[in-house]
Amino acid sequence: MVQELQDRDVEAYVQLRRQALLDSPLAFAAAPGDDFVSSPDRVRQQLRTGAAWVIFGAFRPDLVGAVGLFRGRYPKASHKAHLWGMYVEPGHRGQGIGAELLGAVIRHARELPGVTWVHLGVTSAASEARRLYERAGFQVWGTEPDALRHEGRTVDEHHMALRLD
Repeated sequence: MVQELQDRDVEAYVQLRRQALLDSPLAFAAAPGDDFVSSPDRVRQQLRTGAAWVIFGAFRPDLVGAVGLFRGRYPKASHKAHLWGMYVEPGHRGQGIGAELLGAVIRHARELPGVTWVHLGVTSAASEARRLYERAGFQVWGTEPDALRHEGRTVDEHHMALRLD
């Protein structure tokens, strides 16, 4: 089951997010020590901001995957929503959970008045995720070389977009 996270899910989400950052350090710009959503209180505060900032979770029955979406806060960029933080636990991959999460976030973006684009970034370390996004219709519009560095390794970041209208 995929659904929007509620206050009761925040502790499990913070643990899953930490696991994601440790498990796949080259897939995320954040690290456990500097992650914006590493604090349960901060996540709860953001979830209360409304439909323009959401996190969807996949439950089997515990939380095994998540993805976030936020709308550009500046009026001139509010036609864009940004997908972030896609992660599915390794033991649950290959079961369609990522596609379910992606579908939920795209449906939600379509419901936001005036949103015509969903943007995301995916690193070269996350080739399975990139294929998932491409199957959903996202297209690469640019690539940033040497975008992230971690423990002597570097990855490129592919900027992708999906037009909703």
